[in-house]
Amino acid sequence: MNGSVVLLHLAGAVALLLWATRMVRTGVERTYGDQLRQRLRGVIKRPILAIGFGTALAIALQSSTAVTLLVGSFVGSGFVSGIAGLMAVRGAEVGSALVVKILSYDLTILVPICILAGTAIFMTTERRDWRQNGRILVGVGLLILSLEMTGQATEPLRHSQLLPIIVDYLSGDPITAYLLAALITWLFHSSIAGVILLTTFASRGLIHPELGLVMVLGVNLGSSIIAPILTRNAPPETRVVPLGNLLMRGAGSLIVLVLFLTFHPPLGLLGSDPVNQIVNAHILFNIIILLAGIPLSGMVLRATEGLVNLNKPKAQPQPMAAEELSALDPSVLDTPSQALANATREVVRVCETVEIMLQRVMDLYENPDPARIKELAALDDRVDRRHAAIKLYLAKLATGELSDYEALRTQELLGACVKLEQVGDIIVRNMLAHVQKKMDRKLEFTEEGWRELSQFHAFVLANAHLAFNVLVSRDGHTARQLVQEKDRLRDMEKDTSQRHFSRLREGATRSLETSTIHLDTIRDLKQINSLLASMAYPVLEEQGLLRDTRLKVAQS
Repeated sequence: MNGSVVLLHLAGAVALLLWATRMVRTGVERTYGDQLRQRLRGVIKRPILAIGFGTALAIALQSSTAVTLLVGSFVGSGFVSGIAGLMAVRGAEVGSALVVKILSYDLTILVPICILAGTAIFMTTERRDWRQNGRILVGVGLLILSLEMTGQATEPLRHSQLLPIIVDYLSGDPITAYLLAALITWLFHSSIAGVILLTTFASRGLIHPELGLVMVLGVNLGSSIIAPILTRNAPPETRVVPLGNLLMRGAGSLIVLVLFLTFHPPLGLLGSDPVNQIVNAHILFNIIILLAGIPLSGMVLRATEGLVNLNKPKAQPQPMAAEELSALDPSVLDTPSQALANATREVVRVCETVEIMLQRVMDLYENPDPARIKELAALDDRVDRRHAAIKLYLAKLATGELSDYEALRTQELLGACVKLEQVGDIIVRNMLAHVQKKMDRKLEFTEEGWRELSQFHAFVLANAHLAFNVLVSRDGHTARQLVQEKDRLRDMEKDTSQRHFSRLREGATRSLETSTIHLDTIRDLKQINSLLASMAYPVLEEQGLLRDTRLKVAQS
């Protein structure tokens, strides 16, 4: 087998590895993402708990970078301190290293099991969470399969005449090996993929453990660069955690590299074979950075804040407010297709504002703040202004000659805009009133009650994403799924109410104090979900998937 074919097979195996990792991560995010974010936001305020949850979250998402970006957004929003954020990321790096350890075992028997079970689950149900669980299982199966493919692809390299020359050069030039590993990891956007590639080479005897350890340190450098690059245009507060991680992990990898090249410690302590030595070195390095980070976090945080302030652009005249810009161009009203496209763009902006309101209102339940309450109420004013402008625009459009489809689309956009305006009113007039009441009376939910509210809210928020997608794509499958989720939410409401009343019967003091707020919030969220689900009805009706007010039985 010639070199180009070997590289093609290796590239395909690495591509499958990256794709499978993404499948697992997106499956977890779509099914459990909102719950994980709520949970992380709850524990991240305590640095020690933040370390543990960051570790678990990185294992679930198969990516420490994803955790870094998530935690960075929390710090940027002011939900948690920079110290706790840095500690959560330290835990995430250890979790990512543990994933490599798990994958270093022989798991080939799980390939057919995971792919078969995942495919069966995905193909036999319409429930979104079950389908995503199937997606996760298939992703795990493909991930393990990609490791086997990588090993097979590198087997011919044992007989390569060029590879020993490259390895000898890199062994004599550890700085180049270190930087090459960092570059490859940055290109992969995955430290897991980078370390697995090294362990595959080591298992085939293509690289020796000393070179593998040097390149593992390079992998850690490359991984720490990804998040700062992805957040380079974000607000300074959001960049604090990614840059702090780069300072700790990137600088730590360089320091450890210098120490290793100076003292040449024996690698036998890390394991009996090259694979274990490389994997355990990766884990040990991140544990060392975690332990060093505990006392050094304050200093790193101050240095990072200084960096982002130095890079902060000078104050410039404020640009025109976003609400003053509009896609509703009256000059194209004589061209209905363009006018409808403009109206759709404007309704999408309303969707974005309503989504922000729906996200932030639950934050206020947990951390009520008068200034942020006013900011949220101001967003409802923006929704009202856009709603009035869209309604007037579509009314003018309707006076012209429209095709049947254009007339239906006009009514669909108008109906969607009305429902979005109603959602905004529920959030501001009802839910913010509950927030104010909770703040004034200094009430606290029970842990179980807050968890139920958070899960219910996460479910409604996920359905909001579906509704907004349906509005733009008009996809029948997504519309049907949205209406089916409405039935699931009804069952969730019954279960939540029953558990709440059980706590009341047991005489839980905090449940008694917050009972009205708890039940009213559930009712408001259910009403919001019903309004959002109804945005799917025009699509279902047009495609013949709706009978009266209920879904037809699916046709085989």
